[in-house]
Amino acid sequence: MQPPAAEGESVTRDDLEATKQELRGEIRAEAAKQSLNGEEWSEEYPEEKRKLEVFTLDGYFRLRPTLFYKFDLGRVPVPNQDIFPAVSGRRGENTQSFATMRLRLDPTFNVSEQVKIKLQVDGLDNVVMGSTPDSLYPGDQRNVFTIFSEDQESLGDTLSDSIKLRRAYGEVNTPVGILRFGRMGSHWGLGMLRNDGNCFDCDYGDTVDRIQFVTEPFAGWYVTPMLDFNSEGSQYRGGAQGEPVDLTQADDAHSWVLAIARRDTDAQIRSKLDNNQGVLQYGLHFTWRTQNYDNVKDANNQPTGAFIPRDASLYIPDLWLRYEERNWRLEFELAAVLGNIGNRALAANQTTFDQSLSVAQFGGVAQGEVKVADNKLTLGLELGFASGDKAPGFGNYPGRTGSAANGYTNPGDVEGPQYRCDGGGCSDSAIRNFRFNRDYRIDLILWRELIGGVTDAFYVRPSVKYAVAPGIDLYGRLIYSQALYAESTPSFTSKSLGVEVNAGVDYTTEDGFLAGIAYGILFPMGGLQAYTDALKADLETPHSIRGWLGVKF
Repeated sequence: MQPPAAEGESVTRDDLEATKQELRGEIRAEAAKQSLNGEEWSEEYPEEKRKLEVFTLDGYFRLRPTLFYKFDLGRVPVPNQDIFPAVSGRRGENTQSFATMRLRLDPTFNVSEQVKIKLQVDGLDNVVMGSTPDSLYPGDQRNVFTIFSEDQESLGDTLSDSIKLRRAYGEVNTPVGILRFGRMGSHWGLGMLRNDGNCFDCDYGDTVDRIQFVTEPFAGWYVTPMLDFNSEGSQYRGGAQGEPVDLTQADDAHSWVLAIARRDTDAQIRSKLDNNQGVLQYGLHFTWRTQNYDNVKDANNQPTGAFIPRDASLYIPDLWLRYEERNWRLEFELAAVLGNIGNRALAANQTTFDQSLSVAQFGGVAQGEVKVADNKLTLGLELGFASGDKAPGFGNYPGRTGSAANGYTNPGDVEGPQYRCDGGGCSDSAIRNFRFNRDYRIDLILWRELIGGVTDAFYVRPSVKYAVAPGIDLYGRLIYSQALYAESTPSFTSKSLGVEVNAGVDYTTEDGFLAGIAYGILFPMGGLQAYTDALKADLETPHSIRGWLGVKF
């Protein structure tokens, strides 16, 4: 039975078939966009355009001028206890200023309506402007003094210094779901733990070698099993262009992942909000990762062929929930990293280093916002926490060497291992500090630059944003941060880290131009003070100014 025609119109069989094809295309597009990979969640999916074009291109170019002032907090420099790197040989300088740029390309090759190849390519990725003068080339003796440099070049003898292929994967729409395979971004929820780094101001991004299949067994329910290849260990290459061979399965680290989410499409969300209906979305992302043996690395971080019985496993649940109405939103993410490392040794001859380590980490974020004054004024509040322990140092970079024997941390150290063992046993055999993804940014100074990511702490961040005019937003944030354990801070005696104030303005046009500037000031507290009495002094107040110019396409 055909649907009735609108007044003044006639409906033909061809019209119905065309409508059906269009609906099928929209369904494929929305299903792909709902992939639990995350990078499609936030992008528009112009399916009609991709039907017509074999090649489409998205991306952006950005330029970010930056100024740091007194980021060393005025502390006396001590190995392993510096808060921020200062200019070598130029202590006393307070200002560091520079500018970086990046060209990001996200091309898609549409082999057909159902088959695609997607890439992500970065050019001049975070290259500091003026960092590659021609005088750096030892073989070119035209300019001995940098002052005469007139040319910027790519260092090295390949394009890899200027162009980096970050991601490449295939995507196939089947009657029962969407298959993706290759190297792709990984994102979930708010991006607290897994963040694909696709935001305009991001610098890192999680990239995984993965095979995944997205299904929709029930309307609005998406189930995605995934297999991640985290590390393949030792390999053999038959020649410069030959196919490499994975020598053994024993040293492989693989993740079996299952993500289940209840989500609405963008069109459904807009329709519900426009009709004053609430939108509830939620999901669970669960990872099981195992590794039986680990390949010993040499000084160049290359496999040596020797093996360590690692006997490690991790269980990583990550729960996300979002509820929103036209004028307000609540969103949560809660994650844990649980497991065991059966043997902590890093070298094959470390026979007395066979103690096991336990892993128990927890982190969470809660966000809320309400819009008033005809949706021009947005008031927000964010709370976050990351578990920790009493081991000295924050633990964002446990590979850094502490000042104690065997590279462990002493009171006052900023970074280093979060466990402590010797040949007779372990006085601390647990790794408890949860680490936020480095692209999950809450401020401009403390966590973004000085510490390098939220860990072993909690924070409170009220914020306000006002839409001055279409495309122009003013905003301000206040961030209070406190460590969970005083022993983790450089002071070893105080939990309070600081209060930071951020303010800025964003300008965006409909044709893709972006510009803005942000100012930050941090009022450091006792937790950032030096541990040794002889090194203690009044902490100076750091400032930051960040600007950006960009074009999105």
